Amino acid sequence: MKLFDMDSPLMIGLNKMADLMILNLLTILCCLPVVTVGASLTAMHYMVIKLIRNEESYVVKGFFRSFKQNLRQGTIIWLLQLFVIIVLGFDYYLLFFTGTSYPTVFQIVLFVVSVVVLVISMFVYPILSKFDNTVLRTLKNAMFIGMLQLPKAILMALMFAVPVIIGLLMPEIIPIVLLFGITVPAYGGAKLYNKFFEKMENQLIAEAGGSVDAGEGDEHIFSDEPVIPDNNEV
Repeated sequence: MKLFDMDSPLMIGLNKMADLMILNLLTILCCLPVVTVGASLTAMHYMVIKLIRNEESYVVKGFFRSFKQNLRQGTIIWLLQLFVIIVLGFDYYLLFFTGTSYPTVFQIVLFVVSVVVLVISMFVYPILSKFDNTVLRTLKNAMFIGMLQLPKAILMALMFAVPVIIGLLMPEIIPIVLLFGITVPAYGGAKLYNKFFEKMENQLIAEAGGSVDAGEGDEHIFSDEPVIPDNNEV
């Protein structure tokens, strides 16, 4: 196999990096209105999962298809998430910057709530991109899966934090962060949860009798129940 053949490992890797770069720029662009952050992150995770699985797809077309399909639910989830983040941020401000003493139980509750919000945030948009449920069911599934996969959720959060920290410490590489700072961590996270997602998808397809009736261009796995596998093996 020649080094520069289209099916060589080098060219496959370069093509995937190009897809991640395009996807990163699309994600940033579609996050700029702020209110569309949820739909943008959902579309990004949708395409990252396809890249992980080596499924043939046009990045731009697939991104905007998922963006459109998940705009309403993604927006609702993002606004709820943003509200909670603002409340938690205000609580931490009171705790660390006002000099006010708060009971230990308050600090413990604040920490536990923060962890729950963190794990939900790591999984809610990937789940929304692949499974069709109500907003409440999607949030519940994200919480349950995040707790089942807590070490992976923490590792995923660290991967997303690294580009931010590097960008703050070394501003000269911010252009690289803008090109890959969202999708590369998302790609690494998808590597961690992909097999777990495939197991859930296979279970739902089996329960549906081997097929899922989705609309044209829609690759959601439909479910009215939680998508947690019967067997919690990861």
